[in-house]
Amino acid sequence: MIVTLLVAAAAAGWVDAVVGGGGLLLLPALLLAAPQLHPATALGTNKLAAICGTSTAAVAYARRTKIDWGVAGPAAALALVCSGCGAALAGGIPANAYRPVIIGVLVAVAVFVTVRPQMGLAEHMEKRTPWRRGIAVAVTGGLIAAYDGLIGPGTGTFLVLAFTTIVGADFVHGSAMAKIVNTATNLGALVVFAATGHVAWLLGAGMAVCNVAGALIGARMALSRGAGFVRIVLLVVVLALIARLGYLQWQES
Repeated sequence: MIVTLLVAAAAAGWVDAVVGGGGLLLLPALLLAAPQLHPATALGTNKLAAICGTSTAAVAYARRTKIDWGVAGPAAALALVCSGCGAALAGGIPANAYRPVIIGVLVAVAVFVTVRPQMGLAEHMEKRTPWRRGIAVAVTGGLIAAYDGLIGPGTGTFLVLAFTTIVGADFVHGSAMAKIVNTATNLGALVVFAATGHVAWLLGAGMAVCNVAGALIGARMALSRGAGFVRIVLLVVVLALIARLGYLQWQES
């Protein structure tokens, strides 16, 4: 069980650092390898490991690329609150109420990225208007952050796509801003889960070490290989999310 979770944590850290979506690997691994954990405890433990990886990746990106703090800063501040609110509601909303909507959005994203091969390969600064910045802050720091606290998997992917489509970031700079906001969403949710006793601290600490290692490797690969590499990983992660959520929906239907 421990080996499985440590490997999953390292892989999740790599995926999260490149394009987000590491929770797709880590949360199911926790639920399968440690079935004795309450679902809320699995979510809280996942946040403990994830915040270490995302913060490490955020520092790596900040050192080697330019981050638009005018968008990422306010979004992170809002995300800290909204993700905590989402975590407080975790378990109160049945999965089958939101899963079909998320699947539909992911399918649309996969089609959009496929038919727009140039999307995210270059920055479009003309989109960086005040109202688009405000929308980006509201969507990433509000809507997506609340989703992260409530559910989690795929948050980083949604953040990258939001920054790319709304304010014209390329995939590398979008990933950099996503890591800043994702660190805040993980922190907000972790505080709530910890306050309610839903964190397995020893297990989470071990997973955090592996998550950090994976995040460092992933961030360096994304920065060195560029937006084209991130785009490919993005498509793979989105398709994996669709398959995973679709399977869960099919099981419950």
